[in-house]
Amino acid sequence: MKKRTIFNVLMFLLILVLGFILYKQIQEPIAFQQTKTVREKAVIDKLVKIRKAQEAYRGVTGKFAPSFDVLTETLKNGRFMRIQVYGDVDDVTQKEVRYDTTYMPAIDSIRSMGIELEDLAIVPYGEGAKFDIEADTVTYQSALVDVVQVGTTYEKFMGDFKDARFKKYDEKYDPKRKIKFGDLGKPLLTGSWE
Repeated sequence: MKKRTIFNVLMFLLILVLGFILYKQIQEPIAFQQTKTVREKAVIDKLVKIRKAQEAYRGVTGKFAPSFDVLTETLKNGRFMRIQVYGDVDDVTQKEVRYDTTYMPAIDSIRSMGIELEDLAIVPYGEGAKFDIEADTVTYQSALVDVVQVGTTYEKFMGDFKDARFKKYDEKYDPKRKIKFGDLGKPLLTGSWE
């Protein structure tokens, strides 16, 4: 009788251990996909805001910002030039065409877009990590053009799932791969997620 009880207890413990192992094997890929989806969306949303801020900066200065400090400072203190034309410049019979130039603070446009400049450089879920930012000029199709690239690697925001071993749950997953917008070789502002 005693042997049977010991055997039943051992079988029960074995079932518990095997059940826990099975649960962990099922739970880990689900947790990975959920974490990746949530964090990737947050990073993409932030990159879209940075892209809008870079476009606003270009509206003020005519080029892209090479750093977040320059971007933030210019958008806080810079102004957009707005030229309003009265009359039709293409109409040769019109005697007078008048131009009215006004300046609008860039910060007003930034606020209306819902962009917070103070934490713009910080990668969501990145524990204080900052996005990489580069701006330059390149010759593209015989013209000198301004280019920009802003992004980060998956390993900076994936937390516990930053290891390459999680590739078994998503064959496209590479923690060293960049999620970014722009290109330093040509004038593109599209994102790697688009």
